[in-house]
Amino acid sequence: MRVQNKSIIVTGAGGGIGEGIARRLAAEGGNVIVADINAAGGQRVVDSIKAAGGTASFFQADVTNSAQVKALVDEALRLHGRLDVVVNNAGWTHRNRPMLEVSEDEFDKVYAINMKSIYLSAIHAVPAMRANPEGSGGSFINIASTAGLRPRPGLTWYNGSKGAVIITSKSMAAELGPDNIRVNCINPVFNPDTGLAAEFAGGPVDEARRAKFLATIPLGRFSTALDVANAALYLASDEAAFISGVCIEVDGARCV
Repeated sequence: MRVQNKSIIVTGAGGGIGEGIARRLAAEGGNVIVADINAAGGQRVVDSIKAAGGTASFFQADVTNSAQVKALVDEALRLHGRLDVVVNNAGWTHRNRPMLEVSEDEFDKVYAINMKSIYLSAIHAVPAMRANPEGSGGSFINIASTAGLRPRPGLTWYNGSKGAVIITSKSMAAELGPDNIRVNCINPVFNPDTGLAAEFAGGPVDEARRAKFLATIPLGRFSTALDVANAALYLASDEAAFISGVCIEVDGARCV
């Protein structure tokens, strides 16, 4: 059990990559809070984790709302007495289109969910991690994207938000290192099975669009939720005790 009894929050865990991360961490002994704005999806994930013998609870939260993020952290402390890991997975994108066609409201939503959520998680979770006994610290895992490293036209403002996640993660790692708080990020490549796939692709993920994306991945397949979850498991575990300020590309060599 690689994260036995660790107190873990996973945001956006009511489906897709977040669900995969929550399931994987729970299977390895983590006490997982499944956080999502979608109550039905989040509770479904919790029920499936419990059915498999894991420990999980659901907490409904909007990650762009400071009071709700604070309440989420407080719930982890109430249930588990500490907070060890925060996986900032909740994300959003505007539809793939020319940059000048993206509305101001869409832009604001992308940056609020992808970037402000990390600010809020730090504001409320860092004090909890600093309070962990014997300087045991904690770990943030921020889910960014290959789009933040190798941007392509059509997703300009989304690309920028994920680039901000990457550099912010590195800066957090440098600043929080003395508190034994590690900060890393994961950059997944396109996954056609996520709820946002059609937005990334600019329309239904038909065979033509699948082929276009697949041609950019040397290993010849798309990423899966389990691929990303395995990377998150490593970063959350004590095996990564000296790993901080890095980004792991889960991309089949897309970014080479």
